[in-house]
Amino acid sequence: MAAAENKTRENDGDVNAFIANVEHDGRRADAMELLDMFKDITGEEPKIWGHSIVGFGSYHYKYDSGREGDMCRSGFSPRKQNLSLYILGCTSEQENIAKQSELLEKLGPHKRGSSCLYITRLDRIDRGILAELIAFDKEAMDNKYPR
Repeated sequence: MAAAENKTRENDGDVNAFIANVEHDGRRADAMELLDMFKDITGEEPKIWGHSIVGFGSYHYKYDSGREGDMCRSGFSPRKQNLSLYILGCTSEQENIAKQSELLEKLGPHKRGSSCLYITRLDRIDRGILAELIAFDKEAMDNKYPR
């Protein structure tokens, strides 16, 4: 049986056009701010992944099950209900769990998934702490998935 192909792949979509088409003015403004923040912190150029993720950099993963693929190292998606930030990818390492928890306690209102951080608006969180989280995730990803 052939392995299923990942649905979320890097493509040649126009990042600026994607953000310009975000319907809600506040969400669009937050996406522009996140675009600049991620570019500055990661040093990567943004790419569209799938239909709705602005990703920065990429890495190749392989699970014990044999499933493997490529994904962005970090990124965000300006979804209708919230901003989804893909910056919690290295939470399995014990030393990373403690540092991330410490930063998340200071961030402000958010929800969390396994590798995602969900926030409603940037003006409700501490942007400095968010920048620290993005930088911390970049360092952890670089250590776990060297280039």
